[in-house]
Amino acid sequence: MRMDAFDYHLPPGAIAQEPVEPRDASRLLVLRREDGRLEHRIFRDLPEYLAPGDVLVVNESRVRPARLIGEKEGTGGAVELLLLRPDAEGAWECLARPGRRLRAGQRLVFGGGRLRGQVVDPRVPRSPGGEGPSRAAGVRRVRFEHRGPLEQVLEELGRVPLPPYIHRELADPERYQTVYARETGSAAAPTAGLHFTPELLDRIRSMGVVVAPVVLHVGLDTFRPVTEQEAEEHPMHREYYAIPAETAAAVEGARARGGRVVAVGTTSVRALEAAAIRAEGLDPAGDRGAAAGRVPAGSGWTDLYIYPGYRFRAVDALVTNFHLPRSTLLLLVSAFAGRERVLEAYRVAVEAGYRFFSFGDAMVIL
Repeated sequence: MRMDAFDYHLPPGAIAQEPVEPRDASRLLVLRREDGRLEHRIFRDLPEYLAPGDVLVVNESRVRPARLIGEKEGTGGAVELLLLRPDAEGAWECLARPGRRLRAGQRLVFGGGRLRGQVVDPRVPRSPGGEGPSRAAGVRRVRFEHRGPLEQVLEELGRVPLPPYIHRELADPERYQTVYARETGSAAAPTAGLHFTPELLDRIRSMGVVVAPVVLHVGLDTFRPVTEQEAEEHPMHREYYAIPAETAAAVEGARARGGRVVAVGTTSVRALEAAAIRAEGLDPAGDRGAAAGRVPAGSGWTDLYIYPGYRFRAVDALVTNFHLPRSTLLLLVSAFAGRERVLEAYRVAVEAGYRFFSFGDAMVIL
């Protein structure tokens, strides 16, 4: 399956540089899978497309303030790091700028010395999830010296890492967090959830819809385009996910009463589908025709890669943003709704002036 089949024209001005206020004032494109019909709404209208007995699954992962601005010790040269994940030896795999000039042994200083680091052997050992060395350009391993928990130091010194296509700093970093973010660990926000407000969630609950959490910590793949010509050749990195017992029970209850499982974002989809596949004991690259299975509680690491041809086991509807051309996220949405219908919806959205990507507008696919 060639990746140029998942390309589309997007004017640069369509890329949202800042979020709308309030959160639920963004536009909402409704796509019905059975006939491709489109409707133009506002995100706060989403409850009209939900029903009592449905389960709305949200990703509670919180973005780590993992962007560090510092300098090289001795020269004062500027350096910027984006912490991605710790490895088995206690160092961190980081996207570095300038990456090529950071040699092993180079010492780094952040916050006037409150945090120090040293670039170590570039041969990256496996992460706790079994992930091997990253192939991304500019990745370096850094071992940090600090007093107190590193997460606390990052809260004081770090910045929220915005995607590279956003060129404006946020006045309020919390605007790049969902209102229900709880567990720190992501390198980027699960952006479909940015449209929800506490009031909208209360409305949804009051109509008999269960709002159920999962966790999937967004990792390096968010920053990596698919460079392979054939989609099947793209390697997915592992990401940590967790399904709480109450969410597993909510999904089972929805199935029993004929309700739908509505996933908020591609990250929630991957958590639910990974759990369902794990319960079936299937290889994700093997039997893609298995019937929908249960979603058990538990946690683990997943490299599930969803592209057209995948049969969904757990998810019935999807709330999502508009995704980059030639991205794994666009492949996932195309698997859910069909490539032709998704690209036609994107064409209509561009013509209608929808805003794209992280701070852009939303879709609900029914």
